[in-house]
Amino acid sequence: MGEILNGVDVFVAAVETGSFAAAAERLHVTRSAVAKTIARLEARLAVRLLHRTTRSLALTEDGQGYYEHCLRAMEALRAGESALESGRREAVGRLRVSMPMLFGKRCVAPVLARLAAEHPRLELDLSFSDRRVDLIEDGFDLALRNGDISDGAGLMIRTVSLQRMTVCASPAYLDRNGRPENLDDLAAHHGVVYGRAGHVRAWQFPVGDGASLEVTPPSRMRFDDLEAIADAAEAGHGLAWLPCWLIRDKVRLGTLVPLLGNVPRRVFKTHAIWPETPHLPLRVRLAIDALAAALPGSAEL
Repeated sequence: MGEILNGVDVFVAAVETGSFAAAAERLHVTRSAVAKTIARLEARLAVRLLHRTTRSLALTEDGQGYYEHCLRAMEALRAGESALESGRREAVGRLRVSMPMLFGKRCVAPVLARLAAEHPRLELDLSFSDRRVDLIEDGFDLALRNGDISDGAGLMIRTVSLQRMTVCASPAYLDRNGRPENLDDLAAHHGVVYGRAGHVRAWQFPVGDGASLEVTPPSRMRFDDLEAIADAAEAGHGLAWLPCWLIRDKVRLGTLVPLLGNVPRRVFKTHAIWPETPHLPLRVRLAIDALAAALPGSAEL
């Protein structure tokens, strides 16, 4: 049986990622190791499974049939693993998670690190990137995404956090320029805003029925990093529109002041997303539950 399964995971990874190099990155091995494993598998089966070019891989007719059998076999193995896990509460194995860079570092990673500390046989493989990944193609068990979800086919989705936005400024800035009391007052103030590729993100405020009023205050400072915006606001360079979790410590220290408390705040949802499967591994289920319990809620500040 061991010989039958030998190389199957490498073959499936190569097909799903489309190249030996990408499969090697997913499996944390060298490209040559992937190539040799596939070659040994083809030699044992006495068929060619893949057409290889310098840029891509394609399944042969035999390879397509074998790939389908491999997927069913791996699903059966996962089902067996989940059945074993259902009788215990210890998470084991590797958990690959993709998450937004800043939110992931500040909020998600500490939760998962605590989970790993509680489960010594759990391995974490965390990827911090604002690029949206393909969970199945890139081999992730779980992803965290902020905002609307448009590509939910074949995926399970759960809201695990509510990020409230607020306008804030430093006491020094407010002493010099006065305190805005309503949205109309923002036009008389300087903003430190988020901008990327020439596009400035407007500040959004709910006005009912799911609609938002967009306001773009005058600005001389445009950054594509929220942490830099928070630091600039703390230094007195203008108003900023930021998630409450990011400025919470600065508010507690008194270096930033939340403003416009009488104006409804925009709330962005954070979703946990994972591939649809009849048998969710315990490590993924525990991670989702831990994130839902610990990540920022709507009642901040």
